[in-house]
Amino acid sequence: MKYDLSKQAALTPLIIRVILGSVLFAHGAQKLLGWFNGYGFSGTMNFFTKTEGLPWIVGFAVILIEFFGPIALLLGIATRFTGLAIAAVMAGVIITNFHTYFFMNWFGSQKEEGYEFFILMIGMSLSLVASGAGKYSVVYFFKNTRRSQNGLESKKVPLYT
Repeated sequence: MKYDLSKQAALTPLIIRVILGSVLFAHGAQKLLGWFNGYGFSGTMNFFTKTEGLPWIVGFAVILIEFFGPIALLLGIATRFTGLAIAAVMAGVIITNFHTYFFMNWFGSQKEEGYEFFILMIGMSLSLVASGAGKYSVVYFFKNTRRSQNGLESKKVPLYT
């Protein structure tokens, strides 16, 4: 039996999109809606602007990226742009907050959390910037549907969109 590398290549962006989108959606929902014991929009904006000293537009952008970005990733819409935006947010978190510890504070022995989680998010996001949404995405589906309607079925569609 031959191993089909094209199927693996098609599944890889889907797996990364689903995991990254699912994990990050919970963070965005905390910030925007107050779900999962979050502070909601006004509480998060207050924290960003008053406690962290960020400009309101940065705090607003972080909330939008962390809430709507994962939805876009799960659907496979604007994946490269969204991946870049998420990577920028995570890099900003590392730059502004985490200077001392690499590892997460599993045992409560550190003064603050480490930044390993954010590096993983950056890596996953940048892999989606490189690959795009992949074959199993809304964008890929609509591109193929439009090509079929225009009688262009014989043209090869790239694996990554």
